[in-house]
Amino acid sequence: MSRDLPLIAVVDDEDGVRTALRRLLQSAGMKVATFCGGREFLSTLATQPPDCAVIDLHMPDVTGFDVLTQLAETRSSVPVVIITGHDSVDAETAATLGGASAYLRKPIKDHVLLAAITAAIEATPSSL
Repeated sequence: MSRDLPLIAVVDDEDGVRTALRRLLQSAGMKVATFCGGREFLSTLATQPPDCAVIDLHMPDVTGFDVLTQLAETRSSVPVVIITGHDSVDAETAATLGGASAYLRKPIKDHVLLAAITAAIEATPSSL
């Protein structure tokens, strides 16, 4: 990581989810940037690449699947933790094959999310 504190991007179309995740991650000593959709998140990657992104799978307009595809096409090294309230085996398979580091079902236990983020960051090669 290039920062003292890891920067985590939270991408979810639900304001309450973004707020709850921001508070949790900040209380765990992380910097947080929140985005209400995939398009907004993708537009900031060149100037503000996060150490990890927590992305809701099912959002209007640009979905979590779309974000994973764009990250793969641009060969981005940002690890992604997918979160979803609409789980299916097909969605989990597609997200994992699309490059997600983890696939978590809402509601998510705090320690499970924090562990998934830590593992995703640690598994990503450093860009020194």
